[in-house]
Amino acid sequence: MIIVLLPAYNEEKSFPPLIDKLSSTLSQTKKDYKFLICNDGSTDGTSEILHEYSRNFPIEVIEHPINRGLGESSRDLFERAVQVGKSGDIIIRMDCDDTHEPKYIPEIIKKIAQGYDVVVASRFEKGGGQMGVSGYRALISRGANLFMKIFFPISGLREYSCGYRGYRYDKIKEAIDFFGNNFIQLKGLGFTCTLEKLVKLKLIGAKFGEIPFVHRYDQKQSESKMVSSITTLGYLVMTLLYHWPWGGWRNGIKKNYTTWRISNDIY
Repeated sequence: MIIVLLPAYNEEKSFPPLIDKLSSTLSQTKKDYKFLICNDGSTDGTSEILHEYSRNFPIEVIEHPINRGLGESSRDLFERAVQVGKSGDIIIRMDCDDTHEPKYIPEIIKKIAQGYDVVVASRFEKGGGQMGVSGYRALISRGANLFMKIFFPISGLREYSCGYRGYRYDKIKEAIDFFGNNFIQLKGLGFTCTLEKLVKLKLIGAKFGEIPFVHRYDQKQSESKMVSSITTLGYLVMTLLYHWPWGGWRNGIKKNYTTWRISNDIY
């Protein structure tokens, strides 16, 4: 089964075209699929649209009565995906604003079948790019990715900040079994959770790959949810947590993970 995770906040205009394209693409894979959508306290008509669509599509909605941010939405979606999925499934995480075209999903699935645990849709792979993004925003994006690559190097990865990814279900289940509620720990720091998942999966031995992807920011109909100052603060906090010489993530998590595997007879 393919489990698609969609965090949503005020996406009444974006959701209908996205779900139609998703259903068309996923039907061609000949696999069962399910949409898990977290409505994160939307104040427009998102909730009504989601529940209307759930009558005709395999949609499960997680409702947050107030806006709790991307971190908590992501945590709830991944934990629920582990509950409803099974070994061999694939988890796809996308944005709900119609900037991530579903047509890349078959390539993500194919890459996972080659043995990768995490496959990132990358603007920086040959053939990738972005449309509708100002030169200033593109420069900031490249700068942020360079920062992440320097401080959190991951073999096989050039794209760190794009949330469009595919995950092997078994690796996500292992991560949540090991980290528990702290798989996504930095929940109140904007889009930091997008990086945090990569780093923690790296520390438990995930294999990473990329596919080229064009980010269609020109199709975005809702306002950007990113607060740059909060996300930047989150990256700095993560850098300290990761590199802290006395019990930082880089050494502490690896050591605890090895002990956890031994105690659970995982070899």
